[in-house]
Amino acid sequence: MIDQNKLSLEPFFNLSLDLLCIAGYDGYFKKINPAFVELLGYTEAELFSRPIREFIHEDDRDLTARYRENILKNVPLVNYENRYRCKSGEIVWLHWTSIPLEEEELVYAIAKNITHKKRLDEERMDHLQTLVKINQDLKNLNYTTSHDLRSPVNNLLSIFSFLDLSKIEDAEVLETLKYMKMATEGLHNSLDKYVDLLSSKEAIEVKLEDIDFEKVFHHVRRSINSLLENAKVTFEVDFSELGSVTYCENYMDSIFLNLLTNSIKYAKPDVPPHIKIRTTIENGTKKLVYTDNGIGLDLEKIGDRIFGLNQKFHQHGDSKGVGLYLVNNHVRSLGGTISVDSEVNKGTTFVITFK
Repeated sequence: MIDQNKLSLEPFFNLSLDLLCIAGYDGYFKKINPAFVELLGYTEAELFSRPIREFIHEDDRDLTARYRENILKNVPLVNYENRYRCKSGEIVWLHWTSIPLEEEELVYAIAKNITHKKRLDEERMDHLQTLVKINQDLKNLNYTTSHDLRSPVNNLLSIFSFLDLSKIEDAEVLETLKYMKMATEGLHNSLDKYVDLLSSKEAIEVKLEDIDFEKVFHHVRRSINSLLENAKVTFEVDFSELGSVTYCENYMDSIFLNLLTNSIKYAKPDVPPHIKIRTTIENGTKKLVYTDNGIGLDLEKIGDRIFGLNQKFHQHGDSKGVGLYLVNNHVRSLGGTISVDSEVNKGTTFVITFK
């Protein structure tokens, strides 16, 4: 049986990795543990001989003094942080809990060294500020690019308006001009939307509305009709189970556009792309399922990189590694999810789940 009266707290005090101390109301240390001595680098004699204030970082002394006044009024100090200057000149951050004993005019205190946490917080803030600047620069670049491109696009539209198609007898030329005009008009409309969106507010608000899948799909299909015809793309489209969803029209345009152009880029050699698109509702969950018969992906090799920025998985000259990144970003930014199922030479299926 252990005699409780013979138990001593001295080993606990000396062996603790936290900084333990007893200070007097006069502002001097009365007792400190080895961890305190080791961290600050002063001898016990040095720590006892000078006011505690002198060890505190100059910028924190006045605020600490104000909190100390509350301690002298018998008010405990909890979750207080300040900086101490070590003998080496290094600055350390300490997190304090201090309990006053008025009748003894002593303060019992425990401090934790949180310097590492503070440094991580500073690094995080630096990274955040850098990201904010990068995002702003990207926004400015997007605005400038979208704005400046409108002039040559408007010029192209003007050229089409000057053409007298009645003087052209070649049916193939007329068909080509028709597609060129449609593509230019589509680009013009997209640029107008992007400029309006970017210039509307500093913080972009995504406008949600009822989006008709059939309408958006045909709009995108028409804008790249010449690409689809040249690649001999065939479709199986079924939006009967879910005709519309509350979404951002620009995002839906971009999703269809990037998925369709990817299917063209990564088609099997000498095998025309065949694309199946359908919508479904499973257990109340709204989904868009997109499947192609292209060269597919080695998902075991690619892993989580499939939706990463600037990730390229095939040697294609026109690939920038941006399309799937944009699709994923559009879907997830509105609370949805996207999954992919693919095998090499067996095509790819994307399943988009809407919030």
